[in-house]
Amino acid sequence: MDKRKLGNIEVSPIGMGCMGFSHGYGDIPEESYSIAAIRQAFDFGCTFYDTAECYGPNLLPEYRGHNELIVGRALKDVRQETVIATKLHIPTEEAKEFGVYATLKRHLEESLRRLQTDYADLYYLHRVNPEVPVEEVAEGMGRLIADGLIRGWGLSQVPVEIIRRAHEITPVAAVQNIYSLVERGIEADVIPYCLKNNIGVVPFSPIASGFLSGKVTAQTDFSHSDDVRKFVPQLRRENLVANQPILDLLETYAVNKNATKAQISLAWMLHKYENVVPIPGSKNQERILENLAAWNVVLTDTEFAALESALNSIEVHGYRGYDETEGSGMKNWDRSKK
Repeated sequence: MDKRKLGNIEVSPIGMGCMGFSHGYGDIPEESYSIAAIRQAFDFGCTFYDTAECYGPNLLPEYRGHNELIVGRALKDVRQETVIATKLHIPTEEAKEFGVYATLKRHLEESLRRLQTDYADLYYLHRVNPEVPVEEVAEGMGRLIADGLIRGWGLSQVPVEIIRRAHEITPVAAVQNIYSLVERGIEADVIPYCLKNNIGVVPFSPIASGFLSGKVTAQTDFSHSDDVRKFVPQLRRENLVANQPILDLLETYAVNKNATKAQISLAWMLHKYENVVPIPGSKNQERILENLAAWNVVLTDTEFAALESALNSIEVHGYRGYDETEGSGMKNWDRSKK
């Protein structure tokens, strides 16, 4: 397993999105199960774990920090061997009252307490607040780095113009945007800019909320109040049918490589870009290890070229596209501070 870098932070080639232990995929597991899943991932070789201050049941303000608590309890004994990323929102009124740097530090200190650590490896602005200049955020993040409270910082669900403005103030270590073989919009400019500027790209939803695993069917129930998959366009019944050629294509490679379709989709992005570190999310222990094992699935240049050519000829139905606030909990967080 070759390591990768987010800026200058070394990580395993695939990380672990921990949100599902607290939010987003229906009923959450018992805490002991979640902690065991994270430790199993560590034992498998995963060193990179992603969480956020707002991840909690239904993204309700009273449950903020729920996910950070789980991650902290799971990794406290192996903290020096792991890379932990967390995220914050910056409510407008809080930034006006305390200033941007003080707001960043205030949220970070709460996260560090829950994570049982005295620093975060990577601290993301979860979504850009248009009323808070990103340049001020970048300057504040630089001060946190100088303080020794974070090793690097990042942005989430942002266009290249925002990345450029921020990077010119304080170098950005990582950008976390939606990206998969059915959501390839960031290939046009975000990934090239990040490659040129030593910025890691951390795709969330790299298996398209389970679509690329082939395990989602028209009968799959997403009716739970805290299941974000009911909002994912590719998982609508008509699009599941229309996008079947993509799954059929992945199946041919899966059979030939003795892998799963999800593993092929992750292997595809690992082969394509050296600065990409996907963070598939799951609350299922078996599925987590399956996703991590994709780093052992190696496509040859010939296989990759053939797969890429075939993908380019297939129309994607239900393209999700770019939405800077989608799924972020920004509205709930703002409401909690009023």
